[in-house]
Amino acid sequence: MAYFRAEYYSKALCRDINFEVLIPNDPRGEEAAEEKPMRTLFLLHGYSGKAWNFMPADFPERYHTALVLPIAENSFYLNMPASGRAYQTMVGEELVKYVRKTFNLARTPEDTAIVGFSMGGFGALHTGLAYPETFGKIGAMSSALIVHEVAQMKPGQGTPIANYDYYLDIFGDPSKLLESDKNPETQIRNLKAAGKKIPDIYMTCGTEDFLIENNREFHRFLEAESVEHRYVEAPGIHNGEYWLEHARDIVRWMYE
Repeated sequence: MAYFRAEYYSKALCRDINFEVLIPNDPRGEEAAEEKPMRTLFLLHGYSGKAWNFMPADFPERYHTALVLPIAENSFYLNMPASGRAYQTMVGEELVKYVRKTFNLARTPEDTAIVGFSMGGFGALHTGLAYPETFGKIGAMSSALIVHEVAQMKPGQGTPIANYDYYLDIFGDPSKLLESDKNPETQIRNLKAAGKKIPDIYMTCGTEDFLIENNREFHRFLEAESVEHRYVEAPGIHNGEYWLEHARDIVRWMYE
């Protein structure tokens, strides 16, 4: 297993940034695996988190898949108006191109997937829908699909997680959010209208998770729009134990 901590200059963020890569380039007991195309999975962390705390350790070698772990701070993986705040572009375009050039990975959508939890679950959905020609599969766990709550916010309001100014910076004018491309529902409608392929989607959320209703709402939206997807609920809360367990189900769905 090769581990890299890479650094490059990001034009999208106007600074040097780091990301991590795991490549299972020394398979044991499966010599034929060397002849198979290397799959690539981009792992998106949550708010104040890192992606390492939910992916099974045996996953890369078992599925001959490289893992790419960007660091996107608390950005929701979105582009913001200020210079150096284009996180969507960094992950969905810039980093993909860099990984292709440097490691010869993520060459086709069939071999490229994106998975995240919480804020990263939102990011996986939004980034995958923004770049369907890049990501063939999306895995979204306990996704922070909070656009409808943010759309109702007024100055001085907020949540226990962050204040109004944070959400304004991330999502823009709340009154325009639901019609913008920062809303995954709008992304789905736009892809359908353009006749473009929507990536395969797997969503899961714990029944005791504080985001369960948000995930149910998006599931119902996908059903109403006749978008094929897999949606799973199971007992659990918003924590790493749930994500670790259900990450296994996601990778089995993707690769088996």
